[in-house]
Amino acid sequence: ALGSPLLPTALLHPVCSLVQAALTQPASVSANQGETVKITCSGGSSIAGNYYYGWYQQNAPVTVIYYDDERPSNIPSQFSGSKSGSMGMLTITGVQAEDEAGCFCLVLVSAP
Repeated sequence: ALGSPLLPTALLHPVCSLVQAALTQPASVSANQGETVKITCSGGSSIAGNYYYGWYQQNAPVTVIYYDDERPSNIPSQFSGSKSGSMGMLTITGVQAEDEAGCFCLVLVSAP
């Protein structure tokens, strides 16, 4: 749970949570502080028309990635996004304690 105690060297809670049931991603991701975490999300291909993955962090709340790999200017470079085929991926380089707030995988859909 997001309210779990945080040990000095490890994140013991989900880094990201799934917001849309149609999508598939790991239920939780644990990592030691400073490690690189890759979180995948799939399922957008079931949506008609062009689609893009985006990632939203809960603590602010704030969008960290949009249109697959675009990062807002106020988001640190430790967050990056990509899409390979039908799978979206969020990479967090050097996970920090503040990343415990969690993030959501979204699908941004354009017109068919």
